[in-house]
Amino acid sequence: MRRQIMAVCWVMVMVCAGWTGAFAQEKPATDKPATDKTVAEKPVEVQYAQIEIKGGYSEGPQAPGLFGELSETLAVALGKFENAARDGKIAGVILKIDGPTIGWAKMRALRAGVAKVQAAGKKVYATLNEADNMDFLLATGCDEIWMPEAGVLTTLGLRAEVTFYKKAFDLLGVKAEMLRVGEFKSAGEPYSRTEMSPEFRREMEEILDDFYQQLINTIAESRKIPAEKVRELIDSAPLTARQALDNKLIDRIGYQDELETVLAGLHEGKTLRVLRRYGKKKVETDLNSLAGMMKFLEALTGGDQPKKKSANPKLAIIHAQGMIMTGASSVDFLSGESTMGSDTMIKAIREARTDPTVKAIVLRIDSPGGSALASDLMWRELELVEKPFVVSMGDTAASGGYYIAMGADRIFAEPGTITGSIGVVGMKLATGGVMEKVGVTTDVISRGKNSGINSTTQGYTEGERAAMQKILDEIYSQFTHKAAAGRKMPWEQLEKLARGRVYTGNAALKLGLVDELGGLDAAIAHAKKLAGLNPDEKLERLDLPKAANPFDSLLGGGDTGADSRIEAQGMGIRNLLGDLLPPGTSRAWGALRVFRKERAATMLPFDLNVE
Repeated sequence: MRRQIMAVCWVMVMVCAGWTGAFAQEKPATDKPATDKTVAEKPVEVQYAQIEIKGGYSEGPQAPGLFGELSETLAVALGKFENAARDGKIAGVILKIDGPTIGWAKMRALRAGVAKVQAAGKKVYATLNEADNMDFLLATGCDEIWMPEAGVLTTLGLRAEVTFYKKAFDLLGVKAEMLRVGEFKSAGEPYSRTEMSPEFRREMEEILDDFYQQLINTIAESRKIPAEKVRELIDSAPLTARQALDNKLIDRIGYQDELETVLAGLHEGKTLRVLRRYGKKKVETDLNSLAGMMKFLEALTGGDQPKKKSANPKLAIIHAQGMIMTGASSVDFLSGESTMGSDTMIKAIREARTDPTVKAIVLRIDSPGGSALASDLMWRELELVEKPFVVSMGDTAASGGYYIAMGADRIFAEPGTITGSIGVVGMKLATGGVMEKVGVTTDVISRGKNSGINSTTQGYTEGERAAMQKILDEIYSQFTHKAAAGRKMPWEQLEKLARGRVYTGNAALKLGLVDELGGLDAAIAHAKKLAGLNPDEKLERLDLPKAANPFDSLLGGGDTGADSRIEAQGMGIRNLLGDLLPPGTSRAWGALRVFRKERAATMLPFDLNVE
């Protein structure tokens, strides 16, 4: 396989050579010790690391090779803060915040990274051109916030919009047949209703109230402004940079060159050097020789990565990300959304639980749920774990995402994590009306009273509906009994909290659905404690499932599923149509994929983005 990859890459060498410089890392000088003569000639240098925050920051391990650098993971971003905190040559950090698409959990994780730099006695300066809620909340964790004169602060509060498709389906002749267990289990509502049900609206109101209070409290505490004043400023937004400064939301109006001038003035007699690509890999390229070309190709494809498995003690971080499906993990061509395949995840869990060098397991979840069957299969594999097992919930760990968490020794969530949604929904789309409108008819011969359950041309008969409801009731019973056992809670108490109800991390803690508020670092520390390890001991980190090599996927290798071979095209279509489609369309498409494949789903009823 490696020879195939090298052959494919060979034709790309001269093209890639032009942009390899984009991956060069500006690192502190490591030249030979200077002589007295060179010390006199070379001015003393003070270095600031520039860390740019943009993009979505996926939770999984980064793909090997230089192509992995094109999409930065959250772990890599946090590693930059840790390195800057430890690096004695770094005097401080310039944090360039450029519209990252992150939720509450990732925002708090990045703020924790900022705090590590500050704990090392170094200041962090945030620069913002424009700032929505998450941009500004991240910036408030820094020592100073700078914004250019034309900058705008768009901290407008919170708004939740849910798109409903029933009228469009009626026009097309499509009928959405929805079944559910739990009055709050609303995953099918966007397809079968034209507006929120009272239960759906009630839980959305509660979630927004919680998020709004978190927004106000974080700004008030960080900027030392009374909470009531923060409410007034939110209601007055958007704000110009001058208005933001006058109201103490930012510290300085200025451009980055002016910030650098100020920083240089803090270190009189020294030359300021800003490491603008801090933390990026440096690639030595010598394309004038065959050996140099081969070395470059190895770096490009990840062939230069160490392949021998070490015998060092390890902590396994298993990344459970995306809509849950049976089969292998993949990336959807149309939506660009990743799916969490049960086969891929079971393989990863089994590797971690059977590896004697792995001392503890942390399951990092960012998933709205999906297939009930796939969730149960992964839950069973996790039940077989006989070593410390801790869950860290990211932005979302709901329904099926909660299902795979509920057997852990301890569950950590962020205050803004969306979790719960313990319920079951089933749905199918009957498209016979569409077919008739275009002149396509269907004639049926059947045997068996309920043989039409999986028909895509007609809805359920009364008998089929009753049979399906019986299945959903049984799955709900299994879900709630397993959740009660995992949480060591009487079933009657757990069932009252279930019924499809969605909670924030704050609410889930009060109700006993999670154990503690905290991020991935807190979960890792607790896993080490359960394993009887020194909290300061550095363990080798094993990230699972292993990231697919882009070239392996292109040539049909790896075990992530055929869809991953067209990830680039899928991302392209999503990016092309993203601004033209209603909010939540990607998630809606993913939900329909689940319903098309599975009889029952444990899935979050909405996709909530705080903007």
